[in-house]
Amino acid sequence: MGPAPVIASIRLAVRRVLADHAPGSLVLVACSGGADSIALACATAFVAPRLSLRFGGLTVDHNLQDGSAAQAERVVRFLAGLGFDPVESLSVHVDGRGGPEAAARVARYGALDAAAERLGAATVLLGHTRDDQAETVLLGLARGSGARSLAGMPARTGRYARPFLDLPRATTVAAAGAEGFEPWDDPHNTDPAYTRSRVRHAALPALSAALGPGIPEALARTAKMLREDTEALDAWAAREFERLLEPSGDCDLSHYLDVAELSELPTAVRRRVLRLAALRAGCPGSDLAAVHIEELDRLLTDWRGQGPLHLPSAVAVARRYGKLAFERSGALRRGAPEPDRVDDGEAGDPDRAAAAHLMPA
Repeated sequence: MGPAPVIASIRLAVRRVLADHAPGSLVLVACSGGADSIALACATAFVAPRLSLRFGGLTVDHNLQDGSAAQAERVVRFLAGLGFDPVESLSVHVDGRGGPEAAARVARYGALDAAAERLGAATVLLGHTRDDQAETVLLGLARGSGARSLAGMPARTGRYARPFLDLPRATTVAAAGAEGFEPWDDPHNTDPAYTRSRVRHAALPALSAALGPGIPEALARTAKMLREDTEALDAWAAREFERLLEPSGDCDLSHYLDVAELSELPTAVRRRVLRLAALRAGCPGSDLAAVHIEELDRLLTDWRGQGPLHLPSAVAVARRYGKLAFERSGALRRGAPEPDRVDDGEAGDPDRAAAAHLMPA
């Protein structure tokens, strides 16, 4: 007699992700002890040996709750009991910058990245489900985010893979129970102080009550379609960026982009090129918001002599002689050429210029 259908579902999802891995590769599972990650660990412990893969486990202690170290130790024992090797507990400090949820996420991924690099892992598996995807999309909608955020979490990005994105949370909860393990319920998951908790326990149920069943599935399906579109636009923008990029010989001045050629691109592609240019100049992706890109775009579409525009991490951008110059640390203020003049002779809009100068640095 075969396994229960829910167990078969999670094993098949993991097998699909790991099938192309070379024998002997190390796969790591990030496990919190919740139902999703317990199901992921159980499925990996079954699938990996049959594909001749090594499998290890990581748990992250965020040090945000009393008893977190003891919970991390329980997860370590659970993973070791399934045959995971190596197994590590990673203790992190959450500094709170950007809000508690964002800060915890940054600390968690930083620890996972470092461990995966040190251990030489081919892949790190994460237990996010279709319901997590729906929550992510709804949060993006509420914040007025662009397509990249509304596209949700990718099934695979870099070394990270999410085998369960097409499975509902109910399947992983049932699978964990069918495997005979009682999951740990993180108190933060039900704490209304956290935005994702309110989305999970209030917003999504309210939407389902008002609009009918199937809301998580619809949101996840929307994310998948948007991701396909976003990936196509990103690829187009990457080609245009490499074509338009003019490196600078100045150690402080990163590069130039031609204003006329950039202006001919469709808005969705042009703004992606501007984002790539800002990243190349040294802006951290986590700090680069939509408002920064919109202000950059105004240097092309609403040019009135404003600038330079200050971006995160001391990056500045100015329009000079038909070029956008991306500066790392001060070159635009040390004798660079005078800016382009406004065609109609106006001095420009002082309010808009002030807004540009007040962009966060």
